[in-house]
Amino acid sequence: MKRIGILTGGGDAAGMNTAVRAVVRTAHGLGAETIGIRKGWRGLAEGTTMELCPRRVSGILHQGGTILQTFRYPEFATDEGTAPVAKTLEKLKLDGMIIIGGDGSFRGGTKLIKEFGLPVVGVPATIDNDIPGTDISIGFDTALNIAIDAVDKIRDTATSHGRIFVIEVMGREYGLLAAQTAIATGAEEVLLPEIPFDLDDVCRNISEGYRRGKEHAIIIVAEGAGKASYISYEIKDRLKRSVRMVVLGHVQRGGSPSGYDRILASRLGHRATEMLFEGKHGLMVGVVANKFKTSSLDKKTKAPAKSVLRDARLMEILV
Repeated sequence: MKRIGILTGGGDAAGMNTAVRAVVRTAHGLGAETIGIRKGWRGLAEGTTMELCPRRVSGILHQGGTILQTFRYPEFATDEGTAPVAKTLEKLKLDGMIIIGGDGSFRGGTKLIKEFGLPVVGVPATIDNDIPGTDISIGFDTALNIAIDAVDKIRDTATSHGRIFVIEVMGREYGLLAAQTAIATGAEEVLLPEIPFDLDDVCRNISEGYRRGKEHAIIIVAEGAGKASYISYEIKDRLKRSVRMVVLGHVQRGGSPSGYDRILASRLGHRATEMLFEGKHGLMVGVVANKFKTSSLDKKTKAPAKSVLRDARLMEILV
């Protein structure tokens, strides 16, 4: 391995820069040159790259987002979209690639392996934490703490005004971020895409809380479960109480990575690079029970909903 590439794909996640830094410094120590693919998969098609060295990645450990940027490129699934990628790879003459991202990026990595014979190792980075083969992905801890901080602040005003707040967090298909935010903030209700719900039941539970002496309520909604605007309107109409909504949106992706995410990203980036040099590729490196675990990059799909359902049951007990 004399020349390796680094690509960040999918949605950005705090800690991606930390992982890039770890890859570059590890590769440099092993005597290899590192090439950053700018603009993610689109950049791989356009040939947009930048040379990376230890000095270039100095000072990025604490920065959110990704200095390489991340753009989607659905055309890679077609023959027409694959052709420019082939030209870029021929020009770069890479010996291997580290891909930092989620399941979509890993599908792209699998294509690089099968169609171009390029050794690839994946590093899981997504705030949804929906990648099987690792207990936690880069960015989840930071996003969770951002959501917790926001909900804590909103509860202060909810208490002061005796209001119901509907707070929408990210999670289009997987509600783990919403479920753990609800547990950590003591929310009264959580609505998840994995679990069907009835707004009449939600309103009944909130009314029961008021009868027990509560004067406000916090409802956490994963974006895939429903729009906060619709849910807040329906609750207000049913209960005839003051209801406000907050959509946290992309604020959950930004900001400086937490200490946990910095350490996780450093460990995974370092180990992924070592694996590439050891000839272990076509794999993703994750952490299970605080130990490195590798799993196949091929056919990487969304994680099952077991942990979400477990946390949802815990919510029912703690409310």
